[in-house]
Amino acid sequence: MADTIAETVELLYTIDQAHLTVDQQIALSQAYAALAQAERLDQIHQMLHSIHQVLNSWVVRRASEGGLR
Repeated sequence: MADTIAETVELLYTIDQAHLTVDQQIALSQAYAALAQAERLDQIHQMLHSIHQVLNSWVVRRASEGGLR
């Protein structure tokens, strides 16, 4: 997902905003907002993945120490 976001950022920043109609400027602003949301969701996903890995390692450690209580 990060590659797609990076490619989209690159594409959006190549747009010459000086020649856009008002409707196109609004659409571009909406695209920027959607991109910011996607970046935030990707960050949240990465954090949740890290938390999941930590929790899994705790479960494996507890199981190897004699089971869960």
